[in-house]
Amino acid sequence: MAEWGNGRGPRDWALVERFLLEDLKDRQRAKRWMWIRRAAFIVLVALLAYRALSGSVSTESFGAHTAVITVDGVIAADALANADSLIEALDSAFNASEAKAVVLRINSPGGSPVQSDLVYREIRRQRAAHPDTPVYAVIDDMGTSGAYYMAVAADKIFVNPSSLVGSIGVIMPGFGVPELLEKLGVEDRTLTAGRHKNLLSPSQPVNVEERAHVQGVLDAVHRHFIEAVKAGRGERLSVNDETFSGYFWSGDQAIALGLADDLGSLHSVARDVVKAETMVDYTLVPNPVDSVLRRLGALAGHEFAASVRQTLGMELAGGRLK
Repeated sequence: MAEWGNGRGPRDWALVERFLLEDLKDRQRAKRWMWIRRAAFIVLVALLAYRALSGSVSTESFGAHTAVITVDGVIAADALANADSLIEALDSAFNASEAKAVVLRINSPGGSPVQSDLVYREIRRQRAAHPDTPVYAVIDDMGTSGAYYMAVAADKIFVNPSSLVGSIGVIMPGFGVPELLEKLGVEDRTLTAGRHKNLLSPSQPVNVEERAHVQGVLDAVHRHFIEAVKAGRGERLSVNDETFSGYFWSGDQAIALGLADDLGSLHSVARDVVKAETMVDYTLVPNPVDSVLRRLGALAGHEFAASVRQTLGMELAGGRLK
């Protein structure tokens, strides 16, 4: 027992300080885990509520309907409009016994040629496997480039008079600033293994051989696009010098060129073409519960790491106090 006023006071106070610091850190850790437990409880309640509200609804409960799949925004592997999600949605829609037709509702400037081609091929495969289920593409504001690539796999393409349609081409943006870097006194010190690994570097003058190589790659992808359009549109397509030039056209111009079939909207196609006004959306969307769980997992990991760091720091501090 420490006695006031004797020579052992400072040492006893150091011991008390150590215990107080440890107690404070214990309280901080407990507070962190309390918030984690509360967050976990909220997520659990949200998960249960989501499942209760969404349930497991069979598409058969809707009766005869038009299956709708939305292609919105840029087409890319990490975007909402990606091949994996669209292919899964197509499979569900074509295999729904009460779906009288599948309609792709498109509002996209295009994107990845690979993602677009994968969806194009899947639509053609599903058409062959389900010949009694027609598939239509409805272009809203825009259906260009890779989005049009997908659309040509449909039986028919419907557009608005002011829709933007086409842009059958391939692009690889680039720029060069070697003279600017030289004026600024900036030196490119990039190291490579492989003679053309740094091809088309913006910091280097254009290499004619490399440019020709890349142009050949773009031309090959363009040929694939053209072949898909010809296969999908067939004799309806009116080919001229500008058809595959990368130009886009208005909806009514696209109809005249054979790039589209008729004017129509999602609702008019469901009502007048499919004859099934009830529409069921088969588009896959991110699960909000999954998003919350990922965020909670990140939070829990952060808090756990902070707790470990604090514990280690406490032990080191304790070692110094001894």
